[in-house]
Amino acid sequence: MRSSKRYRPPTADTKLFGFCCWCEAEQLQRYRAQCFTYYQIHGLNDSGVLNNVSFCQVYPKVSYGTGNDSLIFALWLPDVLQYERRFMAVGNGGMAGVIDYASMMTQLNSGYGLAVAGGNAGHLASDNNAGGGAAETYLPYLHDPAQVTAWIHNAISLFTPAAKAMTTKLSQAVLNFTNNAVVAACDTLDGVKDGLIEDPLRCNFDIESLVCQSTYGNPSNGSVTCLTPAQIAVFKTIYQGPVRSDNGSQLYPGFCLGSENQWLLQEGVLADAFSIPILQNLVYNDLSYNSSNFNWASDVTTLDAKAGSYIDEISPDLTSFRNRSGKMIVTQGWTDPLNAATWPIEHLEQVENFHNGDVSSFLNLFMVPGGGHCGAARYHPSVPATYHTVAALINWVERGQKPNHVLSTNPPDGSDRTRKLCPWPATTRYVQGDLNDWSSYVCE
Repeated sequence: MRSSKRYRPPTADTKLFGFCCWCEAEQLQRYRAQCFTYYQIHGLNDSGVLNNVSFCQVYPKVSYGTGNDSLIFALWLPDVLQYERRFMAVGNGGMAGVIDYASMMTQLNSGYGLAVAGGNAGHLASDNNAGGGAAETYLPYLHDPAQVTAWIHNAISLFTPAAKAMTTKLSQAVLNFTNNAVVAACDTLDGVKDGLIEDPLRCNFDIESLVCQSTYGNPSNGSVTCLTPAQIAVFKTIYQGPVRSDNGSQLYPGFCLGSENQWLLQEGVLADAFSIPILQNLVYNDLSYNSSNFNWASDVTTLDAKAGSYIDEISPDLTSFRNRSGKMIVTQGWTDPLNAATWPIEHLEQVENFHNGDVSSFLNLFMVPGGGHCGAARYHPSVPATYHTVAALINWVERGQKPNHVLSTNPPDGSDRTRKLCPWPATTRYVQGDLNDWSSYVCE
């Protein structure tokens, strides 16, 4: 906090859009009149969460493209005594189209003195099926190249082609049975039996060990005690990941051991919400297009040209970011059901290859055992779901303290368990003490 009572004129880092909301106490009132809305402490209620910081709310609008496209975002500027000259821009997920006020409130109330912004990704959810993708539904923004470019989404998730082609289906009971067997085999890699696999890449589980010893397979009562050869073939294909059918080249990583119990999301709600709408709207401009007809050779080229060229952000060249002293912390859940967990690892390796070696001076990846897409995975409610990456980033940027671990807290089950996350390729190992205390583990 700054205690000076003398007015200080706005400088480049305290002035936005021609007016200032970070002014000294005796000058604050005159500048509040220039804010679109000013909120006292507890003056704004977002889904039951009140602001603990008084702030000025601004709604800028930025035009782009050649038509009437515009990006709308909210900017929350805290009062001077609560501002530490730090800025946080929050993203949004899925089809976007709305401003994520809940995440903005979390960052505003974080205690780090942040100015916070959030945007709608350049299009309106209200014009696009309320922001949700759906099969056979026209989504206007997917027909506007400028809006597609503004909506940066890292991947189009399509279920493994061979799994779709096979007549054998993997039921939830089969997935649960397999997941339990995998976790039981690799749970104690970190020295603790806690229902989690610390590093699935070190798990040497052989899916063939679950093969049924009888031609009759599983009992007729629906319980699962083994896997048929056909089911094992499907598992192997999903672990491998999708490949081009003509030359066998890898298109996307496979899903990891220990993530099996949420695989049905890929073939169900995720395909309906993302893959099919993107194919029908963006790629083929045909709402009747049948995604089962996708050719995993020739159509891959079409997909890359009509979708990937707009929305893939996978360049390993971070030279400008590094040269501006940028620091990046990436987190990825090992049991993320929405995307393959090893993709950030592969991308990190690509960045390292481009930059000819270690890039940990500006980029660190933290893998989360039991982590889902955002926080704990559905089947791991005891996993701490809040990753304290902002604190680690502040220490790194402002004090030069490179993070050698990150604290995670607040499991969905309400327990006080904490966990230590390590910069990849380091993983945690239990040393001594309380199993539920992060200080009982070391990164190695």
